[in-house]
Amino acid sequence: MTERHSKPVKFAGYQFDAIQGGQDPAAVSRLAHESAAALVNRVREERDPEVVDRLVSFTDEHGIDAVAELWSRATPRSLPGALWRIYLLRAMIRSDPRGISLFYQRGLGVARTIDPVVAGAAEPAGPDEVLALADLILRGVFTGDLAVALDRAAAFCRVVAAGCTSLADDADVAEPLRATDLTTRAARLSTFAADLSASSKLWHEGGLD
Repeated sequence: MTERHSKPVKFAGYQFDAIQGGQDPAAVSRLAHESAAALVNRVREERDPEVVDRLVSFTDEHGIDAVAELWSRATPRSLPGALWRIYLLRAMIRSDPRGISLFYQRGLGVARTIDPVVAGAAEPAGPDEVLALADLILRGVFTGDLAVALDRAAAFCRVVAAGCTSLADDADVAEPLRATDLTTRAARLSTFAADLSASSKLWHEGGLD
C-alpha cells in the first residue's frame, strides 16, 4: 500500500461513501484485484499477529485515502470492493462512535431480524463497544472466516440503517433536513449491507475475486 500520507486523513460522517479512487478504470481494477488477493492470501497464510495489528490500524496512521487509492473504484461485489467497504465502515465508526452507537441502539429497538446477533456487538453497545466491533470485524477478514466477517459487517450496517430510519421518522416534521440526512445514510448503509452479504455468498462459492 502507498506510504504517501504521513498523517491520518480526517473523515467526517457526511463524507461516507463519497471518496473517489484513481483515474484509469482498467489500471485501477487490475491493481485492486491483484493487491487485494495478494494481501489477503499472504496474511491469512502467515497469520502474524503483528502484521494483522498493523493492517487493522493502517488507516489510523495513513488515512482512508491510502486504501481508497487501491480499492474504492472496485466493483462492490468483489474482494477489493468488500475490503474497501470494511475499511470504510470502520472509518465511519471511528469518525463518530457516539453517534453510530446511538443509531445502533435505536436499530436494536426496532430490528425484527437476527442481525443484532450476527453483528455481535457487546451490549449495551456504547461508543467503546462499536469501536471494538469495528476492529473485530476487520481482524476477522485476515484471521477468521472471511464470510463471517462480511456477514457481521452487513448485519451491523442493517441495524444502524434501521436506527437511522427510525430516527428520521422522529425528525421528519420538526427537523426535515436531519430526517433527509438520516434517510440518505440509511440507504447507503443498506446498499453496503447488500453488497457485503453478496460478497460473503460469493466467498462461500469460491467466486469472490
